[in-house]
Amino acid sequence: MGRPARDRVPAVVTTGHDNIATAFAARTGRAALMPYLMGGFPSMETSLRIGLACADNGADLVELGVPYSDPLADGPVIHAAGTAALRSGATLDGVLGVAEQLSGRLPVVLMGYVNLVLARTPDGFARTAAAAGVSGLIVPDLPLEEAPEISEACAAHGIALVPLVAPTTPDERLRAIGARARGFLYTVSVVGTTGERESDEDAMRTLLARVREHADVPVAIGFGISTPAQAAAAAAAGADGVIVGTRLVRAAAEAADPAAAVGELVRALAEGLIR
Repeated sequence: MGRPARDRVPAVVTTGHDNIATAFAARTGRAALMPYLMGGFPSMETSLRIGLACADNGADLVELGVPYSDPLADGPVIHAAGTAALRSGATLDGVLGVAEQLSGRLPVVLMGYVNLVLARTPDGFARTAAAAGVSGLIVPDLPLEEAPEISEACAAHGIALVPLVAPTTPDERLRAIGARARGFLYTVSVVGTTGERESDEDAMRTLLARVREHADVPVAIGFGISTPAQAAAAAAAGADGVIVGTRLVRAAAEAADPAAAVGELVRALAEGLIR
């Protein structure tokens, strides 16, 4: 027989939104660091080692990319990494296997394009991702108007659907996106694709202040941030989180020991994020 109802202890359900919120809240005094890595690049095993190196060297969350044939938000470095991963046989299930092994160390935010979600149906995709321990999902080619079905599926399986905003997002649309944001609000710092470039702290400060007016979740900034100085400038401009991708993917492509090279860069980035 089971225990009497009055003696049963309610189960504590931890959602991806909770995991992400905890990771941001734990970073008292500094911005959270979210490195990006491409699942399956340079190989599936090596991408796992890169993710673990990120966790070992100061990352608070990790953005895990799913390789895709037409990655419209990605610049040439990340695009090339995804193409190489696909040629090597990388699959969504393989990337979710990496997510499952990383999720015990830090929250994993999966980044993939909408066709990957629709191919398995929103509910099927969200269920599988949740089973792998994924906390959040970023879908850069999912417009606000087409998001409800995927958003509902993610919510049903405890995954935070993280939206993106850009410098060109009008205030009215920014307000609507911010109201639906879960986990955090991904702020694209520039107009264009991912890549290494010069950053403008004043422009970031103005953008972050505008985004924060419409967000009840942490505000993270990415695209174009590649050095410890740029990461520090983003934190000083008011970002709750800083996302770095292209520089780390380039290091993974060029180094004899990709995990060690990425880990060293992540450590330097983390040290610069004191606010």
